[in-house]
Amino acid sequence: MADYRKTLNLPDTSFPMRGDLPKREPGWIADWQQRKLYQRIRKASAGRPKFVLHDGPPYANGNLHIGHALNKILKDIIVRSKTLAGFDAPYVPGWDCHGLPIEHKVEVTHGKNLPADRVRELCRAYAAEQVEIQKQEFIRLGVLGDWDNPYLTMNFANEAGEIRALAEMVEAGYVFKGLKPVNWCFDCGSALAEAEVEYADKQSPAIDVGFPCAEPERLADIFGVGMLAKPVLAVIWTTTPWTIPSNQALNLHPEFDYALVDTGERYLLLAHDLVAACLERYGLDGRIVASVKGAELEHVRFRHPFYDRESPVFLGDYVTLEAGTGIVHSAPAYGLDDFQSCRANGMQSDDFLTPVTGDGRFAADLPFFGGLNIWKAGPAILDKLREVGSLLAEARITHSYMHCWRHKTPLIYRATAQWFVGMDRTVADGSTLRERALRGVEATRFFPAWGQARLHAMIANRPDWCISRQRNWGVPIPFFLHKETGELHPRTVELMEEVAQHVEREGIEAWFKLDASELLGAEAAQYDKISDTLDVWFDSGTTHKHVLRGSHDDGHPEGPRADMYLEGSDQHRGWFHSSLLTGCAIDGHAPYRSLLTHGFAVDGQGRKMSKSLGNVVVPQEVTGKLGAEILRLWVASTDYSGELSISKEILDRVVEVYRRIRNTLRFLLANTADFDIGRDAVPLEQWLDIDRYALAFTRKLAQQAEADYARMEFHRIVQALQVFCAEDLGAFYLDILKDRLYTTGADSQARRAAQTALWHITQTLLKLMAPILSFTAEEAWAILNPPKDGDEADSIMLHTFHALPAQEGEAGLIARWETIRAVRAEGLKVIEALRTEGKVGSSLQAELALALTADKFNAMASLGEDLRFVTMTSAATLSEAARVEDEGIVATPSEAQKCERCWHYVESVGKHAEHPTLCGRCVSNLFGDGETRHHA
Repeated sequence: MADYRKTLNLPDTSFPMRGDLPKREPGWIADWQQRKLYQRIRKASAGRPKFVLHDGPPYANGNLHIGHALNKILKDIIVRSKTLAGFDAPYVPGWDCHGLPIEHKVEVTHGKNLPADRVRELCRAYAAEQVEIQKQEFIRLGVLGDWDNPYLTMNFANEAGEIRALAEMVEAGYVFKGLKPVNWCFDCGSALAEAEVEYADKQSPAIDVGFPCAEPERLADIFGVGMLAKPVLAVIWTTTPWTIPSNQALNLHPEFDYALVDTGERYLLLAHDLVAACLERYGLDGRIVASVKGAELEHVRFRHPFYDRESPVFLGDYVTLEAGTGIVHSAPAYGLDDFQSCRANGMQSDDFLTPVTGDGRFAADLPFFGGLNIWKAGPAILDKLREVGSLLAEARITHSYMHCWRHKTPLIYRATAQWFVGMDRTVADGSTLRERALRGVEATRFFPAWGQARLHAMIANRPDWCISRQRNWGVPIPFFLHKETGELHPRTVELMEEVAQHVEREGIEAWFKLDASELLGAEAAQYDKISDTLDVWFDSGTTHKHVLRGSHDDGHPEGPRADMYLEGSDQHRGWFHSSLLTGCAIDGHAPYRSLLTHGFAVDGQGRKMSKSLGNVVVPQEVTGKLGAEILRLWVASTDYSGELSISKEILDRVVEVYRRIRNTLRFLLANTADFDIGRDAVPLEQWLDIDRYALAFTRKLAQQAEADYARMEFHRIVQALQVFCAEDLGAFYLDILKDRLYTTGADSQARRAAQTALWHITQTLLKLMAPILSFTAEEAWAILNPPKDGDEADSIMLHTFHALPAQEGEAGLIARWETIRAVRAEGLKVIEALRTEGKVGSSLQAELALALTADKFNAMASLGEDLRFVTMTSAATLSEAARVEDEGIVATPSEAQKCERCWHYVESVGKHAEHPTLCGRCVSNLFGDGETRHHA
């Protein structure tokens, strides 16, 4: 008996069912590097429209965490999708290399009190080492970029460029020296940027303190009462007892009512609405004698509880009635509102009391508390308040309080002499930096759109930017200050360029080694060379100047700005923010055209990742067990505009999605293995109807996916690819196509037409998935397009999204076939019921009788004799029903014999003496002219 299995066109491919990604991905990466794939892409893209995604530099410290992987994969998806969309989209990775964490790491490793030059030497070496570690981990994720030539903020040219950026801002008039409260970390020993502050719960003492009135007669007159024969205390409430020694004023709201309350032994001044709550807290009875508006109490003088000085009343709109007494004590050196209020009332910087030193202790000469750590001084301060009779209540509360993001320790506001970039200083063109930055926000496109309002509000309300730090490992602020006047040298901008030239040759170390006389000559004796360094947000915030227009000039035809910055949502107050301010100060506009922000990775229950919870997902472990491809698919399949959940269970589901896509690819590759588009392609007009429909729904997918790439909505693309592979292809088109692919003649028009359609579908699918599933797309592409003799291996990234053949009337074609698919689905349900009963083994063993109303009847009738192929049966009959109620689908087991070759049950089996086990169709396909197919 003949083995007819060998006569079938069975699928064949070297594309394995199992990806074996953890083992094979490193080899593919090595191949990309050996072939210099990134450089080849740049060459192939030359002359196209530019798209520049400027890399927000990660900090060069520690191994990558899942947030790093999420960020870099998103960037890679965008850059690859723009390349395939026809842009020249370079990607230059960068690193932030200066700053306290590295300096702190060096101190921990090598000890404190090292010479400053040695600290810088060790910091530079450590940062370089960390860059190399992180670089390899990023590359392992399949991220393509100029890894051989990244930008580092510690490159000499970038350090010099940063100084030049500062010089431009100095020249424009934005930079000034001032005494203002800034976020101060005692562990860092330095001011912190807003973006370096996080909030956590803290237990604090909450105390009510009375300030004796120094003008009782005036107070009595204001309240319209007779002589006040008893002491009067204005009562404040605070959770920072350590600020009491620095009190210099009291703040009342001008519109609130304030009551004079008689408690027997003395009068209390309290906000009228809070009198009852306060008296209960103090355990006192009292009556309101009179009330006045806060505005009437302006400049009434009270006395500090235990120091011989006055605390006048200043008015402040920031006072609230949410808690406390409605009176706020003001320590201008340790609070932003306090500072502004006291300045507005005529106090000068020299008037401010600043007893807290940089290490968190009270100055040694502070009476009663000198030398005490401020956090531990609370009991002593409370004892002193009790001693003088000014402590009315004390409690402990838990509240949200600012902490250092590195040390996780509480911060304070501390007024120190620092260098600032002024938000509201008017420059030559009459504008302020705040106005420029707000215009920059309005001109920027945001993904997601809500980011615009968030950044706009931050800019509208932010204080001046403190750019100076008191550390060793940072780009210097190369200023010379006159020893007597404290003024900048009149040639400061010119001198900064000279310093920049030194730094460009030798790095920041050149400034610290520089003797002032080398630049100032005889004037050097009159000037102090300062040692402050720049905030690291200034480092990264000026990369648009010293990277995009410096070390890695993007050559963008529309001007010196990036098309996109992309970072986590915390960077609205970090890199996006600092870049916006420096860009608007230097160039008058934002350094980016669009901003994309993503959320943070959380566990499957939405909890923040924490070692103590044991829910940390380590990207290196995921790539080692599942492959980077699975991480990439997880990133793309999750809506990045919110939190991104990840867990073992979630990754397992991602693996299943990957398998579905991979298996679909395998089928496509296996069934086009003997097809050459140049030799075997069938013209579109000779395709079967179902092939034209497949072309139509593939075009619909491609148009939607390309639009979603442009909108940066990658999760919609993954969803569409899943549906396309599982339903459009797997459960419909490919399911129907198997018979034609396997049983018709190998070179028959029917089979070649199907393969032509499959080739276009495969091209489309691979290019649509390539930005996301980059490893798998390259693997499949190499099989689909093997290199010819002497040619270099091709890459999918050297091409653009596939252009499908054009055809007219696709809307009608899709509508008709959607009806056919719906009827087919109903028919398969009926057959499945028959199979469940054990009456048939497969749908081919069944025969269908369909009674349908006009629209459905016409759609199904259009298939002619090919109806049975679409319904996956051996026989199908069709009749028209007059009414919907008369519609019905009936399945019955076939009584015909099964063809050994095609497995159809048809009457022609056994009618051919030479091939008694074959049907007439198979005999024709093997030994005759072959069957004719029109629709499916």
